[in-house]
Amino acid sequence: MLTVTDLSKTYRTEERTQQAVREVNFATRKGEFYTLLGPSGCGKSTTLRCIAGLEKPEHGEIRIGHEVVFSGARGIFVPSYKRNLGMVFQSYAIWPHMTVFDNVAFPLVSGERKLSKEQVRERVTSALSLVKLDGLASQPAPLLSGGQQQRVALARALAHQPEVLLLDEPLSNLDAKLREEMRVQIRILTRRLNVTTIYVTHDQLEALQMSDRIAVMHDGRIVEEGPPKEIYLCPRTAYTAGFVGRVNFFEGLVRTSQSQDNMARVETSIGVLTCHVPEGSDYGGGEKVLVAVRPEGISISMERPQEGANVIRGVLEASMFAGDTQDCIVQVNHHEIQVKADPLTDLPANASVYLHLPPARCVIIRGLAG
Repeated sequence: MLTVTDLSKTYRTEERTQQAVREVNFATRKGEFYTLLGPSGCGKSTTLRCIAGLEKPEHGEIRIGHEVVFSGARGIFVPSYKRNLGMVFQSYAIWPHMTVFDNVAFPLVSGERKLSKEQVRERVTSALSLVKLDGLASQPAPLLSGGQQQRVALARALAHQPEVLLLDEPLSNLDAKLREEMRVQIRILTRRLNVTTIYVTHDQLEALQMSDRIAVMHDGRIVEEGPPKEIYLCPRTAYTAGFVGRVNFFEGLVRTSQSQDNMARVETSIGVLTCHVPEGSDYGGGEKVLVAVRPEGISISMERPQEGANVIRGVLEASMFAGDTQDCIVQVNHHEIQVKADPLTDLPANASVYLHLPPARCVIIRGLAG
């Protein structure tokens, strides 16, 4: 549906030259919710703005459906108002002097496609109904809450029935509870409409909850791409493992190469660990690797568990109640290991404890942590 090939964008000033996007490649399917995830300055918003036609790249190609809207090699640059896209900005871009109706109707009455007044009214009414703002069409936009203004911006983006919906950190200005509600509403709405959606965020939870696929970006490049569960549980790079959620890293040497069940034994400073090898990866004996383990993948107990593999002993340094979990720090051979425990478990400070690191939750990856 949307194909981006070798996209590159550079900003130049008198003081410096910054390559914001470096040969980015990805393709989406019809109706897919595809998220560009990364920290500030990684190139995700610039990529989105290039797709929207708000920035002109130097190299690469952007194709929406069968139409090429940008090609550096062929000198094609279709302006944004001809790309049949809907976009929601971080600031919502709501016009304060207009009513809700007029805000949503704006792209319908100012665009190239001329619609009758009745068609405009039908489109606006339908879009407001989709975002649950029925009855507010005549309200002045400034009187709405932040969440309502965000939904007006979403209705405006959907009113002209775009081929692709672009969302640039649309929830960043909302409070935590409203963000959670809007995540669900946006995901349900885009799935119901079967609209291809490109979503930009730095919030890992948003990306994990809402996406069909996630592209993790760093320094202008996509470093890893995959379904949310794969990105979180089986990352292939140290950067992804460290950026998406919390993680424990252990440097080690592969003692035995993986067997048919995709397991290998790795010698680390906390002991020899039996670890999961991501499918398609190949590690040889003696190779330096990292073992990544999520805190919630580790079980903690006062008595030694029955499992034989990956049981280690340590000292509980700290335990902090966090509502639905108990965040623990366990000292093992000068390593501070993060563990998420059941909040009802009684764990006295400085107690000797046992940790079990299930082999399926110990993932081998290449690269350096940090």
